[in-house]
Amino acid sequence: MSRLEEFESLTDTEDFFDFFDLEYDERLVYVKRFHIMKKYGEMISKAKDHDLGSEEKLLDYYKFALISVYKNFENGYSPSAAEIWDTFGKPSACSTCSTSTSCNDIEEVSNGVHACTSQPNLSFN
Repeated sequence: MSRLEEFESLTDTEDFFDFFDLEYDERLVYVKRFHIMKKYGEMISKAKDHDLGSEEKLLDYYKFALISVYKNFENGYSPSAAEIWDTFGKPSACSTCSTSTSCNDIEEVSNGVHACTSQPNLSFN
């Protein structure tokens, strides 16, 4: 198995760090693994569009990309809510009570703001 094939068989976040023999904070990776791998995947897909000349250069890019993404999170990067929701697709106005993409219980409550009328009103008074 080539080194690139070995890389392509990795699944766990920690495996990528171990593959490149990189030190990492286990707690940070545990907490941010989804976000780290999402950004890392975006960087890897960009590399696939370019011919880097050799497997070794491609793996060097992959290593640099992982270091770069990890350092961003280590230095306090936190994805915005817009980035997170974009990952899951746009939620419907009724996403809190239904997995359905259409709901007949949505109505405008004020100035273009919609709410689900099948949910009980909550009051914090």
